[in-house]
Amino acid sequence: MSETSTTARVLFEDAATGLRLMADGGVAFLHYDQPGSPVNTLNSRVGPVFARCFDLIEHDSTLVGAVLLSDKPDTWIAGADIDELQNIHTAADAQALSHGGQMLLDRLSMFPKPIVAAIHGAALGGGLEVALACRHRIATEHDKTVLALPEVQLGLIPGAGGTQRLPRTIGLQSALDLILTGRTVRARKAWQMGLVHELVHPAILRAVATRRVHDLASGAPLPVRPRKHAAMQLLLEDNPLGRSLVFRKARESVMSRTKGRYPAPLAALDVIQRGYADGMAAGLAEEAKQFGALVVTPECRQLVSIFFATNALKKDTGVPEGHTGAARPVRKLAVLGAGFMGAGIASVAVQKGTLVRFKDASLERVGAGVRAVRDVVRERQRKKQITRVQMDDMMSALGPAVDYRGFADVDLVIEAVFEDLAVKHAVLREVETAAPQAIFASNTSTIPIRDIARGSAKPEQVIGMHFFSPVHKMPLLEVIVTPETSGDTVATVVAYGKQLGKTVIVVNDGAGFYVNRILAPYLNEAGRLVDDGARIDELDRALVSFGFPVGPMTLLDEVGLDIAGKSGPIMAAAFGERMHPSATLTAVIASGRLGRKARQGFYRYDSDGKREGVDDAVYALTPSGPTRRVFTVEEMQTRTVLPLLNEAVRCLQHDVIRSPRDGDIGAVFGIGFPPFLGGPFRYLDTLGAANVVAQLDALESRFPGRFEAAALLREMASSGRRFHP
Repeated sequence: MSETSTTARVLFEDAATGLRLMADGGVAFLHYDQPGSPVNTLNSRVGPVFARCFDLIEHDSTLVGAVLLSDKPDTWIAGADIDELQNIHTAADAQALSHGGQMLLDRLSMFPKPIVAAIHGAALGGGLEVALACRHRIATEHDKTVLALPEVQLGLIPGAGGTQRLPRTIGLQSALDLILTGRTVRARKAWQMGLVHELVHPAILRAVATRRVHDLASGAPLPVRPRKHAAMQLLLEDNPLGRSLVFRKARESVMSRTKGRYPAPLAALDVIQRGYADGMAAGLAEEAKQFGALVVTPECRQLVSIFFATNALKKDTGVPEGHTGAARPVRKLAVLGAGFMGAGIASVAVQKGTLVRFKDASLERVGAGVRAVRDVVRERQRKKQITRVQMDDMMSALGPAVDYRGFADVDLVIEAVFEDLAVKHAVLREVETAAPQAIFASNTSTIPIRDIARGSAKPEQVIGMHFFSPVHKMPLLEVIVTPETSGDTVATVVAYGKQLGKTVIVVNDGAGFYVNRILAPYLNEAGRLVDDGARIDELDRALVSFGFPVGPMTLLDEVGLDIAGKSGPIMAAAFGERMHPSATLTAVIASGRLGRKARQGFYRYDSDGKREGVDDAVYALTPSGPTRRVFTVEEMQTRTVLPLLNEAVRCLQHDVIRSPRDGDIGAVFGIGFPPFLGGPFRYLDTLGAANVVAQLDALESRFPGRFEAAALLREMASSGRRFHP
């Protein structure tokens, strides 16, 4: 995002890296436009070229300073080149890479002439570390301008001085929040916390940055904004006792959130604490050492694999190789059903600028749905992520309706009505009359899409869009196709799913699709453990310890036992005994318990829905009665997780999913399979197919009919093949 005047002259240009140094009016302008890439990244090739540019700026007496700019439309610098990190195989090599980056940015931070970071677009990871080393930082007040140190999400820590410079820039507590979570902040928030010095409109970014270079060179005063909460920070952070308290609380928070399964945030705490205790040089040395060690950990490798998989899915049109299909724009959407899921879908759509017709059978239902949409959007406004005007604009895109007026020009209809095939067929026929050109997508989680499509005059335009609850928070979208679904329909729905900000996987039609299909045996076996005498809370703790965000019994309460009750018979009818619900789950559903929403499930809840503990009355409904017995954590984990892995392989074997990549992403983003394990297929590669088959065979001998290894898994065990190269 930059302009060049007619008087500018080129001082240096490197076509391989996309770095270009210009001079204009006594100021150098260092432009970065990495060739062949939509974003600018940092790697071992670009570092020496940056150093060459610094040499030229320092030794040119006509230059008083420099402005660092990006020529990308939406990105300043997006961080390190992850491909390069993936090719590092020793901790020593990774440590050396970190040390090289630190040396370059040390030079930048102590540069004799002022260098101003003119930030438009994302400044992430190493990009933000570059900005932190600049004398002055100016950001555009624009939706695309965001700042973050997201390394922990890849199992890493900042490796070019970020662990040391960020706390010294914005204070310890704010820095810990950003580094330990990888949280992204928008430009205005970054300005409020002191991360950038100024906010400007994109049109004047270059001009203001140029003026600041001259101001800094001449010693003129600059705009100063006092940091919020400075007094409290001074009290806590500027003395050893206060810092000790901050670090202790941060460590407790990390352990509570990660259960110690992710080494990166703990390493970050150690590095930051070292810098405070022994000075910045010691902190940088520890940062490089820990960075090197983390790059080669299994957790980092698996988290990086998820990063690559999600990036690959962003480029995937959803249309299989050798088939044709072109995406059409979705300018107007209709959502049928103003309940929890329908309102969630509508809330996401209006935030992305789509016009939405929002229909239900009565004004009361539509009104409740509109209020639910407004609640989601208002929460963003409350958090200052959007303005009141933006919130009003989003809500104005929502058109409530109790009939089909305004449907003629709808491009896509998403139905989220009652889970009854006859109802869906009736709605489908009405839609085909009112919106004959529209794609019809069902949000069903239980009814096969082919059964819905049988009621259509245009089955090629019928597809599944399985969102996950809550829609505005869950990142995954399963797009379900039948043999009749056209390539254009698939491409359009996949493209629109990405427009909504979702990670999209395409799966072939079948009971449970993919995510719910692999979840079913996991939940069923958890129920059978309770059948056999396991304690509900101990079972949940065992699976949280494995790495799931919540345990299986908690998940059932959260989803709703009535929903589990509907899906169980469908899965059992499709797949037989291995999918048959447990006796406990069947009995609990029959007793009328619905889970958290009714304040009664496997756990007890107070009037506000806060969980109070296991409802021991449930045990009387189990085959083993009130008496409980002790199971080892390992047995509870093995009996529940192995059927999930086995079912994932069956889905690949039967072409429900198209690749192990899609299976991993679907499980991680759809049901919270532990990201540090990489997903079911990467975890199978880690365990070894032969080892898993042996464990399944041992369980099958104890519990016939539930643990028979998938044929593909046996084949891979005998051949020694892996799911991922």
